[in-house]
Amino acid sequence: MILLLGGTSETAPLATALGGAGLKVLVSTATDVALHVGDHPNVIRRAGVLDCERMHRLVVELDIKLIVDASHPYSAEASENARRTAAELGVSYVRWERPPALERGEPVIFRQSHELAAETACSFGLPVLLTTGSRNLIPYVAAASRAGVELFVRVLPHADSIEVCRSAGIPERNILSGRGPFSVEENVETLRRFHIGVLVTKDSGVAGGVPAKIEAARIHGCRVVVVARPENITHATFSDVRELVSAVCRALSRPSPDLAPST
Repeated sequence: MILLLGGTSETAPLATALGGAGLKVLVSTATDVALHVGDHPNVIRRAGVLDCERMHRLVVELDIKLIVDASHPYSAEASENARRTAAELGVSYVRWERPPALERGEPVIFRQSHELAAETACSFGLPVLLTTGSRNLIPYVAAASRAGVELFVRVLPHADSIEVCRSAGIPERNILSGRGPFSVEENVETLRRFHIGVLVTKDSGVAGGVPAKIEAARIHGCRVVVVARPENITHATFSDVRELVSAVCRALSRPSPDLAPST
């Protein structure tokens, strides 16, 4: 059996392709939020956060032979736990990562951390819309308070996400809940409604709705600050389903299937 750490929209096609290659796949997601993982009989799912200890125990108990890390591009802790577990137990590790939507030449401001992104976003003295989720709110709340600017946060419509915002001191009217990706028109409406001057985002790829955010910001005329992806300097990554499945099969000394071209 292989362990697929999922949670993004690519989870289902990856799980289906791996199952179709004759592999037993356990898809693990951090939450039990509804997520289609495909209908292949070789694929099963579990939910719940896996720290190093829990992942170690799961790999041993289920005799996992390989970990496919398809966690979110910004889930640095999850990826580190997977790499560490694989190394300690001597199982293979393969990383899937959706391609970035932005290049360094784009008309946006890249920052390497949330702290730097927060300081930059709030330095213009304009209302800020944060679209990076409910984690890492504190640097933005602190920077907005120091700069005297209004901070709006768009998060998933989950009770725990909204409670995190409240606990961070964000006023109820500044908590915008919704499930993306959002269209250009929806983003423009939000930017205009709250007079946003700076949009903060991650480069979560095309599937994460980044191009629509950038286009909406261009139309509205607001700045964009992008929290750069964590650097991966130790492992090769795959962004093509066929190539990843072939790599998994090679690592397990299995014949590669004749997969149809991915789209």
